[in-house]
Amino acid sequence: MLLPLLLRRPAAAALLPPCVRTLCGGAPRSLRSHSELLLRRRLLPRAVPPSRGRRSRGQQDEWKARNKTVLTYIAAAGVGMIGLSYAAVPLYRLYCQASGLGGTAVAGHDAEQVATMTPVKERVIKVTFNADTHASMQWNFRPQQTEIYVVPGETALAFYRAKNPTDKAIIGISTYNVVPFEAGQYFNKIQCFCFEEQRLNPHEEVDMPVFFYIDPEFDEDPRMARVDTITLSYTFFEAKEGQKLPVPGYAFS
Repeated sequence: MLLPLLLRRPAAAALLPPCVRTLCGGAPRSLRSHSELLLRRRLLPRAVPPSRGRRSRGQQDEWKARNKTVLTYIAAAGVGMIGLSYAAVPLYRLYCQASGLGGTAVAGHDAEQVATMTPVKERVIKVTFNADTHASMQWNFRPQQTEIYVVPGETALAFYRAKNPTDKAIIGISTYNVVPFEAGQYFNKIQCFCFEEQRLNPHEEVDMPVFFYIDPEFDEDPRMARVDTITLSYTFFEAKEGQKLPVPGYAFS
C-alpha cells in the first residue's frame, strides 16, 4: 500500500514512521531506488542452478568401468570360495592325519622311527576296536578281536573282516577315528585299509589288517596320565561317483 504513495509524491516519505525513514535515508530518491531494486528482484527470473543429477558422458563411462571391475572381483571371490569349500574336506583330512587333530590317527611314519623307539613297559594300554557301516552300505563289517593290550613304543597288529553278502560287486571306502580325541596324535598307523577303495565281489569275504603303534611320548603327556583305554573305530561307506566322505575326527556309536 505504501509503495504507490512513495512513487507518486516525494513528500509522502514524511508520513512514514521514523524507522522506515531511517532505513531509507529519508530521501525520496533513495526510496525510489530501493523500490525499483525490489521490483527488479521480483520481476527478473531467478537463475536455475545446474542439476546435480546430470553428469557428463565421460563420468558415466568411468563409473560403468568401475562397476564392472567391482563385479569382476566379487565374482572371482565367489568362485574362489566355492573351490575352497570343495577342497576343505580332503585338505582337512590330510591335516588331521598329519597332526592327529580330532582323534585322527597319525599316518606316514617310517620304519626307522619304529626301529629306534623304546617301549614303555610299565604303561599298559587297552585298545578296543569298533566297526560300523553307513546306512546305504550292504557289507557285513566287524573287528576280528574286541580288544588287545599294548604298551607305548611297541607295534601291534589287528584285523577287521568284511563280507559282501549281495549278488553284485560293491566297492567300499572307510574312514576312522580314535577316542579319546587327544590320543589321536600318538596313535600311529603303519598300515591300514582306510581311505582306499576296497572291492568285494558277490559273497566275497576278506580280512583287513591294521598295523599300528602308540608313540612313547604318550607316557610323557600329562593329559594322557589317566587314559588307559583307546578305541579305534572304522566306518565303511559305499564308494559312489560324486560321494564325499565325512570329515574324520568324530566318534561313531
